Amino acid sequence: MQIEAFWFGLWFLVIVFAIFLLMFIVSGIKVLKEWERVAVLRLGKFKHIRGPGIIWITPMLDKVAMKVSLRLQTYAFKTERSLTKDNVPVVVDAVMYFRVIDVEKAILSVERYNIAVELAAQTTLRETTGKVTLDQLLSDRDSIAAHLQELIDEKTEHWGVKVTAVEIRDVVIPTQLQDAMSREAQAERERRARITLAQAELESSEAMLKAAQLYEQSSVGFVLRTWNIMQEISKNANLIIMVPTNIPEVGTTVGTAAALSAGTGGMRIPKNKGTDV
Repeated sequence: MQIEAFWFGLWFLVIVFAIFLLMFIVSGIKVLKEWERVAVLRLGKFKHIRGPGIIWITPMLDKVAMKVSLRLQTYAFKTERSLTKDNVPVVVDAVMYFRVIDVEKAILSVERYNIAVELAAQTTLRETTGKVTLDQLLSDRDSIAAHLQELIDEKTEHWGVKVTAVEIRDVVIPTQLQDAMSREAQAERERRARITLAQAELESSEAMLKAAQLYEQSSVGFVLRTWNIMQEISKNANLIIMVPTNIPEVGTTVGTAAALSAGTGGMRIPKNKGTDV
């Protein structure tokens, strides 16, 4: 009986030990996705970066400090009532794209790299807005966004973070200023329209002057042009046009006239003394 109790107790201890050993091994297993990395600390000191896939850390000795994603991350931010260089209050809405390129720096150099990057982006946007005028902010968005990217990237480089792009999505200005800008744009469009009209009038008068010089040299051309004008007029209105008889081709004597009936589209020239039409 004593021997059986001994073996029973021994097997019980072995089973308990095996269970604890299995739990010990399983507790150290970690599964990381393809884009995830972790920093392993042993007794509080940095050991190495692990991942992706299945990793195993020594329980009670090793600890996972932080899990970092290597995928591209986006952050939308804006300034609240910032003043431009010409003292115009604006709200600038922007978006930033960044990613971690050095996991060790992102974990050891800064406590929370994502919060640090977001704060750096906000302060840099506010500083940049104060150095440009409203016209530059509205017209040179691409160059200002590229400058923002360079400034933010200089700050985040020490944290192992790379800023890939910054885009300015919207610039909100006060309503009164919007109305003033709208009136200014309307006045500018009207000014350009008047200049265009004046240039067209000048070109038209120059062309008419050249045509008049040609007609002065050719009486036949002048007469043909006259009849063409009267024909065009007769197509659009029910009019009776009195044609002066000083046109040689009419063939009437002085003081008579030819009548053009626009309603029928034909021409009626009355027979006068000495005229046969």
